[in-house]
Amino acid sequence: MQIISNVKIEGCATIFVVRDLSRSVAFYRDSLGFAVGFMYGEPPMYAGVERGELLIHLQAAAHTKRQPGQGAFYAFVEDVDAMFEEFKTRGVDLPNAPKDYPYGMRDFFFFDPDGNQLSFGTQVKKK
Repeated sequence: MQIISNVKIEGCATIFVVRDLSRSVAFYRDSLGFAVGFMYGEPPMYAGVERGELLIHLQAAAHTKRQPGQGAFYAFVEDVDAMFEEFKTRGVDLPNAPKDYPYGMRDFFFFDPDGNQLSFGTQVKKK
């Protein structure tokens, strides 16, 4: 028997485990243009960064059994080429430029300082 709930899901945040929370917050803020939404703990052990509708929570590795660098996300953006250029001018290490793929997306990816993969893409416009 399938039960269907009417409870609305209002959002989602990826949680990345990181070795050095301060370094990671600085990377997302300074290199990727995210705003720092919150820092939790004294000293901080958990933080949230956001840009537009994209929310990422960062958890210090010392406070979880999960390993750093095992996370990934794929964000859908309005203009993937502009996003790539912005990150490039901010000095982000970008191993590949955006390109069109057979699955209908134009995208690129890179890694944060802990090895978590960040992918950004735009649907390829049909000609």
